[in-house]
Amino acid sequence: MRRASTWALILPLVIAGSQAGHGLAYWWAYPQARLRLAVLQHSGHGYLAFAPVALGITGAVELVVCAFVVADRLHGRPVRRLPPWAFVLLPALTFVVQEHVERFVASGLFPWWAVLAPTFWRGLLLQIPVGLAAYLIARLLLRTAESVARIVESLRPAVPVGLLAPVRRAVAVALVRPAPLAASAAGRAPPLPSR
Repeated sequence: MRRASTWALILPLVIAGSQAGHGLAYWWAYPQARLRLAVLQHSGHGYLAFAPVALGITGAVELVVCAFVVADRLHGRPVRRLPPWAFVLLPALTFVVQEHVERFVASGLFPWWAVLAPTFWRGLLLQIPVGLAAYLIARLLLRTAESVARIVESLRPAVPVGLLAPVRRAVAVALVRPAPLAASAAGRAPPLPSR
């Protein structure tokens, strides 16, 4: 599996997990639905209306990446290991950046106070189980893709060894051109010594 495929599998899961932890943090900090909605609208969360579209795109990306994993496996390429550190570090980093960007967009000022919000430490704490869940989902997706590749390999018809034609590869041959004067003088050269 190519390195780009590994990251294409990881990043959508990390971002979706970070968003889940983000939503759980607001639910935890503001259990009353009315208060939670007011805080979300005030703090620059208007983009959440597009969450279903983003989840659909994320799912499509994951399916395409799984198809690439199956194709890589069928061509004999090994599947790369998932870096566990990415599932610990990236969700927390995504959450911190997201909290600051949301408030910057809403207020126009650098939101140093975002770390004092009641949702900040809750959301940061929730990124640990969310990252673990994303890691387990990514491993499950990779194992499923490998299983599909094994099934496809087992369905291929077996060709007897005797029927396989040997593969011939083209070999580059450098031809030496005789010098122009040597070609015309070849008939008048002295005889070769006899042995």
